[in-house]
Amino acid sequence: MRIRIVDAFTDRPFAGNPAGVLLLDDTDAFPGDRWLQRVASEINLSETAFAHRLGGTADADWALRWFTPATEVAMCGHATLATAHVLFSTGAATSRVRFATRSGVLTVRPAGGGALTMDFPTAPLTATEPPPDLATALGAEPLATYDTGPDVGDLLIELADEATVRALAPDFAALTALGPRGVIATAAADDPSQGYDFVSRGFFPAVGIDEDPVTGSAHTALAPFWSARLGHAELTGLQVSARTGSVRTALRGDRVLLTGTAVTVIDGELHAAP
Repeated sequence: MRIRIVDAFTDRPFAGNPAGVLLLDDTDAFPGDRWLQRVASEINLSETAFAHRLGGTADADWALRWFTPATEVAMCGHATLATAHVLFSTGAATSRVRFATRSGVLTVRPAGGGALTMDFPTAPLTATEPPPDLATALGAEPLATYDTGPDVGDLLIELADEATVRALAPDFAALTALGPRGVIATAAADDPSQGYDFVSRGFFPAVGIDEDPVTGSAHTALAPFWSARLGHAELTGLQVSARTGSVRTALRGDRVLLTGTAVTVIDGELHAAP
């Protein structure tokens, strides 16, 4: 079986967020979960995506699942973008592709210039009290804390400024003990003339990812948060991990459009069949 590694939310190799992408051949069902998890653990990236064609359904074209090295997740943006990139770049999809996922049907369309736009549900934000040890675990004092709902399952933490977000050096064991799947730290851009409106970082040690390079699902929460603050429906977020990557966001009612580019870096063969 052919397996690819695709860097998502970037236009150059070795940046953005790498995802494994495995298109399953001639099957109408996924292999067993244990095999899927072992492949994801072997690839050892933030997420590995598995997809197979669907036949005879009006709602979706492909079934799609995502696994971290430790567990399956309900939503993943960068591995969806990576999978769509493979389908469009190989001609398996042309005008749009619809994925049946645990988060409903997610549609991806070409956006021009090699970019792709994903249509995701907007995460509901609920202000909440920060866990007692959050500031110590994160290494910075939160200005505000929000729950992002069951699909995303993270805490969104507003920090004082961009420099604070960039300087974070969390205690990952302490973050894991807090309980939520992960923590999304964010602040407004110091200088929006640089081409981005807000910055973020994502930490998910509870699911085997200390820091995710670029987190598409986080932007389903970041988009409504910053659009309300900044008064614009369309924004650009920069995730300031070591690899960095940018996500263009556009609110459309209870949906958010996430636009980015991707590049295939490795194209190889998986010899361990299910």
